[in-house]
Amino acid sequence: MAESASSTSIDDLNFEQALEQLDKLVRRMESGELGLEESIAAYRRGAQLALYCQGKLAAAEQQIQKLDDEVLKNFAPDEMRGPTS
Repeated sequence: MAESASSTSIDDLNFEQALEQLDKLVRRMESGELGLEESIAAYRRGAQLALYCQGKLAAAEQQIQKLDDEVLKNFAPDEMRGPTS
């Protein structure tokens, strides 16, 4: 089962699936249950998954926009915080 998850093309995953696989890889690597070759393969797969997730997040951020005086503008994440006390 782990083999099929790690052999699945990253392009066939959605963000949540990629993040879940990355989390599982990190937990397995931290547990020390992997040998050297498996650790190297897990690291490579993890790096690919992390890059994929970062790209998905960047694309989502670009899609978030706001309407300001009837003009669609890029949304600034800092604007969500609101006023501070």
